[in-house]
Amino acid sequence: MALPLSFEFFPPKTPEGAQKLRAVRQQLYAARPEFCSVTYGAGGSTQEGTIATVADILAEGVPAAAHFSCVGATRARVREQLAQLQAMGVRRLVALRGDLPSGYGLGGEFSYASDLVAFIRAEFGSAFHIEVAAYPEMHPQARSPQADLQAFATKVRAGADSAITQYFFNTDAYFRFVDDAYALGVDIPIVPGIMPITNASQLLRFSDACGAEVPRWIRLRLQGYGDDTASIRAFGLDVVTDLCDQLRTAGVPGLHFYTMNQADATLTILQRLGLLPAAH
Repeated sequence: MALPLSFEFFPPKTPEGAQKLRAVRQQLYAARPEFCSVTYGAGGSTQEGTIATVADILAEGVPAAAHFSCVGATRARVREQLAQLQAMGVRRLVALRGDLPSGYGLGGEFSYASDLVAFIRAEFGSAFHIEVAAYPEMHPQARSPQADLQAFATKVRAGADSAITQYFFNTDAYFRFVDDAYALGVDIPIVPGIMPITNASQLLRFSDACGAEVPRWIRLRLQGYGDDTASIRAFGLDVVTDLCDQLRTAGVPGLHFYTMNQADATLTILQRLGLLPAAH
C-alpha cells in the first residue's frame, strides 16, 4: 500500500506566479497526490485566489482541498461559500479558525475552528471530508499543551475526519501528540506536515511566527552555513528525508508537504524515499 501524499500551495498574487505554480503542480503530480490543498490569507485576504487555484487543480484532474477560515464570518456567508465550493466539485476542506488580523477582536459568528466544523457537518452532512489542524508543539496562542490537546479533541468530536499537523523537526513531539490525543479518544488519522528546508532565514522567521520548534542543532548548522545556499539545501534535504523516513517507518497515515509553491525539494525528498512512481 503506497503512502498517501498531499501537497499544499498558496494562492499566487500575480499572473506570472499563477503560471509558475501551474508548472510546479505538473511536476508534483508525478507523485500522484491524494489531494492538493490551497491556503487562505489572513482575514480572507486571498479568498478569491484560493478559489481560483482550487478550480485550476480540479480542472487538472486532481482532488483539491480548500483551506476555509471562519474569522469574522457570518453563518450566512460561510453557508454561501461552502455551497459554491461544493458546486465546483470540492470534496475536501481544511477547516481553520484563521489568523486574526492585527488589532482585530474575535468578531464574527464563529469563535473556534470546532464551531466551523460543527456548522459544516450540520449544514452539509458528509458532503465534505473535513481536515483540521494539529499542533504537536502547541498552537502559539494556546494557554497550555493540555488546553491545546482539548481544543484538538473538541474539533474532532465536532466532526473532523482527519488532521494535518503544523510542521516539526522532532518526531518525538509528533508521536507524543498522537498518543496523548488517542488517550482522549481521538482516533482519526493525524498526518504529519513536512516543511522542506531550502531557505534558512525564511524557515527561522516562519518557525518563530507559528511556534514550530527548530531544534538547536539544526538552527546552529543553518546559521553556520551563512549565505551558502547550496550547503543549506543539501543539509536541509538530508534532515527532512531522514525525518520522513522515521515517520514512514513508524507507520504514519500519510505525508503532507508544505511546498512553498516550489517542486524541487519535495520531489528530491520523495525520490530519495523511493516514493515517486516509476515514469511510464
